[in-house]
Parts: sequence; C-alpha cells; structure tokens
Amino acid sequence: MSDLQDRMKQAVATAATEQIKSGMVVGLGSGSTAALMIQALGAKLRSGELTDVVGVTTSFQGEVLAAELGIPLKSLNAIERIDLAIDGADEVDPSFQLIKGGGACHVQEKLVARRAQRFVVVVDSTKLVDTLNLGFLLPVEVLPGAWRQVQAELAAMGGDAQLRMAVKKAGPVVTDQGNLVLDVKFAGGISDPAGLEAAINNLPGVLENGLFVNITDQVLVGEIVDGEPRVRDLVKR
Repeated sequence: MSDLQDRMKQAVATAATEQIKSGMVVGLGSGSTAALMIQALGAKLRSGELTDVVGVTTSFQGEVLAAELGIPLKSLNAIERIDLAIDGADEVDPSFQLIKGGGACHVQEKLVARRAQRFVVVVDSTKLVDTLNLGFLLPVEVLPGAWRQVQAELAAMGGDAQLRMAVKKAGPVVTDQGNLVLDVKFAGGISDPAGLEAAINNLPGVLENGLFVNITDQVLVGEIVDGEPRVRDLVKR
C-alpha cells in the first residue's frame, strides 16, 4: 500500500473517530481502516480526551487489537444499546446498500450495525460502485454440513458460488462462528439487494449473507485530491 493510500485511510478513520463522544457504547468494525479507527480511539482514551467509552467488536481481530490498546469491551449480550457503530465495506452503491464480508466477519458486523443507533461506514473511493457484485463477490456464511446444498440452491437462483479457501492453511476459511463461506457471483450484478438478502437468508443452512440493506446512516469516503488526503461525506441517492 502506498503512503498516499495510508494517509487517505488514516484521514477517514480519524474523521469517523471524531464522532465518538465520552460515555458512548461504540461498535468497532473490522478491516484495515476500522483498525486505524480503533487505534485512534485508543489514543484518545489514553490521553483523556475521551472517557467512559465501551467498545463492542465485530471480529476476533478487532477484539485482540482493542484489548491491546486498553479499550474496555463488552459483548452484545452485556449491553443495552450501541450509540454508534463504525465499520468499513467492500462495496457501497449510491443508495448506501453494502456488500461486506471480505474478512468473513459479516455476521457479527451485521449484528452490531443493526443494533447501533447510527451506523457510519468508512471507505476509500475505490469501494464506490453503481451496481453491487459486479466487482466483489457476495459472501454467504453456511453451516459446514450444508455448503454443497446451499451451493446448489444458489446456482438455481443464478449465483455461481465457490467455497472460500484459506491462505497459509490447508482447507477452507472457517469463520469466528465455526462456519464456512461461499463467495457468490450473480451475472449482471445485484439489482434488488433487499429481495436477494431475504431470499438467501431463507435458504436452509445459511446463517447470514454480506448484503447490508437499509442500515447505513452515513458514508465517509477517503480520497486523494491534488496529492493530499481528503474526506468526503457522501450524499445518499
């Protein structure tokens, strides 16, 4: 990653962190930009700029990082509310519909985002698309004993679904919940995210999929303009 890309990600992570206030319960997302946001939050807590902030993480990766930084953490079952959740996305369309799950954390990410009073997405400009699924595959988390059955059901729906294989490990990717992930491509992309999200989640053996529909309140976009990082507050269409 280039220095400019690093600075762009840092700028958008910092802009999101500025929305965190003392006393908040905050959903802490997954991925590289969210990790920078967690680091910025840790620094504000250490300096005393923020106090009494509790984090709810969306992945084991985020839990490890937040714990290392001394951010107090609670589970979803231990909190009454989430004031603000901040997370990245793999694709964002003009209506703020998302595909998430490149890191196979989309089940916990969706639980946290749905619970939050405000859900803010932080991305760089390469994640903005007109139509979902033309460039990024849709992750579907499935029970290990059902992946072939779900793969066939998705094929009947027009989706080419492939089992996600691990890197530097023999066999498939295993999620934090102990399940497998099918990555799905629909010819022509996804024209009806809401309908498809519901249809896939109705398949026996599916735990959740990576379509985040009608859940995003704000999208902050990191860009490079005239050689300098800039953050754009996207307007929903």
